[in-house]
Amino acid sequence: MDMIFEPVSPLDYFASLVQSDAHFPLLEAAASLAQDEEPELDVQHVLDDVARLLKRVKARLPEDADDLTRLAILSQVFYKDLSFGPNANDYYAPENSYLHEVLRTRRGIPISLAVIWLELAAGLNLNAQGISFPGHFLVKITIMDGLVVLDPLTGESLGIDNLAERLGPYRDDIDLAAGADLDDGETPLGLYLQACPARDLLARMLRNLKEIFRAQEDWPRMLQVLNRLVILLPEAWTERRDRGLVHAELGDAQAAKLDLQTYLDAEPLAPDQTALRHRISELSGG
Repeated sequence: MDMIFEPVSPLDYFASLVQSDAHFPLLEAAASLAQDEEPELDVQHVLDDVARLLKRVKARLPEDADDLTRLAILSQVFYKDLSFGPNANDYYAPENSYLHEVLRTRRGIPISLAVIWLELAAGLNLNAQGISFPGHFLVKITIMDGLVVLDPLTGESLGIDNLAERLGPYRDDIDLAAGADLDDGETPLGLYLQACPARDLLARMLRNLKEIFRAQEDWPRMLQVLNRLVILLPEAWTERRDRGLVHAELGDAQAAKLDLQTYLDAEPLAPDQTALRHRISELSGG
């Protein structure tokens, strides 16, 4: 009797990639996000494309290249030779978050370009990490002489003054959210230059897509994104709440009530509990 193997769904594949933080396959997991749009997308092809880019960069390296030389050559190849950069004409297109499209068009947003750039940097043995900076994802490279912070959109090196200026519009919201009580009204810049774990980076990519689809009121695509967020961050209860509200928009009362009740059970003091209990009552026909 022949064995029959059911194909793995994109969501199951994603779940298998993100189940552990040990050796988290960021590039592969990020590339797999596009399978919501193209279920037959070959993620391995994306990995192979990036490997070819790495080979191209390595071919330019002298044998005795130090960190600064490797960084300079990576920037030259990535931004000058290959012309990776911002999709200025359609910055909020979902395709800017889909790595196979970013590789094809060489256009993206900071975080999608950063994922590719970080993979290349790791292949060059550079100590590079992402930074979940407010409003604009950044990357940093630790070298013998100190720290280099780059804008992954352009490759521009950012000094302290530039970083402080970029942080300015967000400082009040950040300090308020953190409950800061600072005598001088200033938060050390270094707090915002901490390395971003791979799971958090992926969550930020998904939340970018979530906001795009929310703005478009594209509930089916928003639901796909929320399914991934719930798998990625199983205790981020607001994502479960939001998925429940999207289920309600799509007319799936049972799924909506389950998610909303799960949120309320986990967050019994939630400020929106009264409104959500009323919503559950409505979904139950009350």
